[in-house]
Amino acid sequence: MQEKLGEHILWHVPVLGAVHGDTIATTWLVMIVALAIFGWVGASYRSAYQTKRQVVVEGVVNYIADLATGTLGKRGEPFVPFFIALFVFIFLLNQFGVLPFKAFGLPFGGSPTADLNTTVPLALLVFFLTWIVGFRQNGIKQIGHLFKPFWPLAPINILEELARPATLAARLFFNIFVGELLFIIIASIILAHVTLGPVNLSYAVAVMPFFIQFFNFFVGTVQAFVFTLLGIVYLSLSMGEEH
Repeated sequence: MQEKLGEHILWHVPVLGAVHGDTIATTWLVMIVALAIFGWVGASYRSAYQTKRQVVVEGVVNYIADLATGTLGKRGEPFVPFFIALFVFIFLLNQFGVLPFKAFGLPFGGSPTADLNTTVPLALLVFFLTWIVGFRQNGIKQIGHLFKPFWPLAPINILEELARPATLAARLFFNIFVGELLFIIIASIILAHVTLGPVNLSYAVAVMPFFIQFFNFFVGTVQAFVFTLLGIVYLSLSMGEEH
């Protein structure tokens, strides 16, 4: 079955209109998988011995927790569960594109983060979180940094503030989208039986999908970490009393 990148199954929802049904279905499937994984890990704590899955999960949890508290201090402790959940959720969304559901004609599949309809809400979630926490921390003084060091620079500072969610969403989207694009290009070359003189190019690139999948896994992991790290940094800047 031919897969067309960028095309989505549309659901027509009252009030909202047309939405990307495959992205929504895949995101819900990822959430179910995430709950199943944590349930599986949680079940291992019934044993008196530490298992390998506990070591792996606790390593990730402790790393994100140390990163958040190290950057935000004690005030960041309440946000540790949020950033752990954010990292795990984006990581699973990024890696779900490895599974070829769409290739088998199923109405879901691909990485939901290869859709701006996923990355933009995630970026806006971090953006509004930083401002809400900032107002709770600093009150009306929170907007004061927009007029520093000189009030004529306010338009530039406002643009910089608005650019944060835009770049956060675009960075995640393009990195995951390009990874899926590379995989589809190589798959198309293999299926097209392309020859270049005496060389069968399709045979020559037959091993490339394995390397691309490894590359996509690496990029997906890094992008989940970068998104979470920037969220922590933005929250740290927002919580600071001096801007």
